[in-house]
Amino acid sequence: MAKEIIKESESNMMKTVEVVRKEFASLRAGRATPALLDKIMVNYYGTPTPVNQLANISVPEARLLVIQPWDKSSLPEIERAIMKSDLGIPPASDGTVIRLSIPQLTQERRTELVKVIKKKAEEGRVAVRNVRRDINEQLKFLQKDGKISEDDLKRGQDEVQKLTDRFIKEIDGLLSTKEQEIMQV
Repeated sequence: MAKEIIKESESNMMKTVEVVRKEFASLRAGRATPALLDKIMVNYYGTPTPVNQLANISVPEARLLVIQPWDKSSLPEIERAIMKSDLGIPPASDGTVIRLSIPQLTQERRTELVKVIKKKAEEGRVAVRNVRRDINEQLKFLQKDGKISEDDLKRGQDEVQKLTDRFIKEIDGLLSTKEQEIMQV
C-alpha cells in the first residue's frame, strides 16, 4: 500500500520538474528556440490554436526564428498573436514567412530574467515539498488506520524525503544551467 503511494509521489514530483523545465524553455535567453512560441495562441477561424500547430517553426541561425504557416491565410493572425504576446519581439513578414529576430539581451534584462527563473524554480521546489507533505499525511493516515506499521511509516517517510531531495536537486541543476545560459554574453 505504501509503495504505491510513494510511486505516485515520484510521478507527481517528475511532473513538477517537467513543468519547471518547460517554463525555463519558454523564457527568452538571447538565443532562438521554438519553445519561445509555445504559449502563443492564434485565433484560427475562431478557435485559439497554438502557433506550432499552424506552422513550421525553424531556427536557421542562433538569433532567428522562422515561422512558415501551412495555411498562408493564417499569416496575419499569427503576426497579430505575436504582437499581442509578452514576447517583446516585433515580427517581420514577407507574405510567406514570419521572421523573428531575437535581440541581444541587455545586462539589466539578464538580471531581471535570472530573478524570474529563480522565482519559477522556487515555485517548483514548493510544489515538490507539497507533494512530500501530502504523501506523508497519507502515510500517517494509513498508519493510524493500522494498515501499515510504525516502521513502515518511518521507512516510507525516509523514502519520500530522498525523492524530495533528488527532485529539488534536479530543479536546482536546471536553474543553474538556465542562469548560466542567460548570463552568457
